[in-house]
Amino acid sequence: MAELTGYLAPEGFLAELEQELAGAAVESHGRLVLAAGPARPVAWVANVWHELRDIPIESITDAARKLRAIQRNWALYSCAHHRRAALIADKLPKVSAKPLVFGASAPAAALGSWTLVAPDRMLASAHCSSPFPNGEARFVEDRTAPSRAYLKLWELFTLLAERPQRSERCIDLGASPGGWSFVLQRFGAQVISVDKAPLDPSLSRLAGIEYRRESAFALDPRAIGPVDWLFSDVVCYPKRLLTLVQKWLAAGTVRHFVCTVKFQGATDFDAIRAFAAIPGARLMHLHHNKHELTFVRLADHE
Repeated sequence: MAELTGYLAPEGFLAELEQELAGAAVESHGRLVLAAGPARPVAWVANVWHELRDIPIESITDAARKLRAIQRNWALYSCAHHRRAALIADKLPKVSAKPLVFGASAPAAALGSWTLVAPDRMLASAHCSSPFPNGEARFVEDRTAPSRAYLKLWELFTLLAERPQRSERCIDLGASPGGWSFVLQRFGAQVISVDKAPLDPSLSRLAGIEYRRESAFALDPRAIGPVDWLFSDVVCYPKRLLTLVQKWLAAGTVRHFVCTVKFQGATDFDAIRAFAAIPGARLMHLHHNKHELTFVRLADHE
């Protein structure tokens, strides 16, 4: 059997994943799209199932036995035959579904994914791209944050295992009301928060945050000087953000970039390809993203 890879689309974004795969799909089951060959770079995916196995089964007990023979930990993606799939899952070792306390590492144990596509047929992968069940990173939330946008950074830093260090210089473009500045300040970073709208009053008493009431697009990189991290969660069309990123890249004053590429209306695939073409770029859809992608470019991965 030819090698197959499974791509699990984020909720609501199956059409985007299918367009990225450009007709390569050979089979679909709910949000799970199968394509021939090894994994290819796609952004609109919650979890990639590598080296997919097509497993015939004779019974619920047989299904559980075959999965346990491959490895211990499995996450069910239920797309059909839900009751039978749940009965199989009940016979497998339990995988903790507790929300993660931010700062803890992502789960290190191998976590496979499986689904029941017919009463006598399973699809399974022992090697998946996400350490979280179905790519859904969940955290014990901090209710003191000025907005829930902070969860995007928590998720990203957990996946990257890299984050701003104490005293590193960060600029947060389009910062209001301050969810991302809130996270960065907690690391001990020196944060320049830029927005024409004010920050949440709770941030005004925090050391390490310098608020500038300016437009993120009018800012001159040369006037800011070197920064370790540039962050942007600004609301704008993707091509306008691309121009902004290119301006800062040309200035050569930023080591790391983290920007939310937001789509208003139809998904702009031309803009996605332009971001992806930037050397060292990575585009991903986080569980806490909406109709948007996260663009990352780290200095050590150019």
